[in-house]
Amino acid sequence: MKTFVLVAFAVVVGLACARPDEKYTTKYDNVDLDEILKSDRLLKNYFNCLMERGTCTPDGEELRKLLPDALHTQCQKCSEKQKEGSKKIIRYLIDNKRDWWNELEAKYDKDGEYRKKYKAEIEKEGLKL
Repeated sequence: MKTFVLVAFAVVVGLACARPDEKYTTKYDNVDLDEILKSDRLLKNYFNCLMERGTCTPDGEELRKLLPDALHTQCQKCSEKQKEGSKKIIRYLIDNKRDWWNELEAKYDKDGEYRKKYKAEIEKEGLKL
């Protein structure tokens, strides 16, 4: 799910360990996504974390650990704020950092399973993959 890869990338700001019946932690929900998106340095650090090319902040580490689950479960454990943040990050990456988006897709959706699974949602959001 390439769109949800970014959903998860945005959730980078809000994911943490949870039991299957629980929600992800909201302790990172107040991270300023706009500040991250305005800074190539900050955004690149999160990207490198997800791609396992560098060190991770605590929230980046949680995202990397939980991204596969978030993609698989359609972010069912995400808060509404995390879902909205994910959409914001996805849209930004697709529109402004397409190469990074493509790399994330190649890593987290090798078989195109999530792209197919989330096709309707992607189109509803007006995103062009």
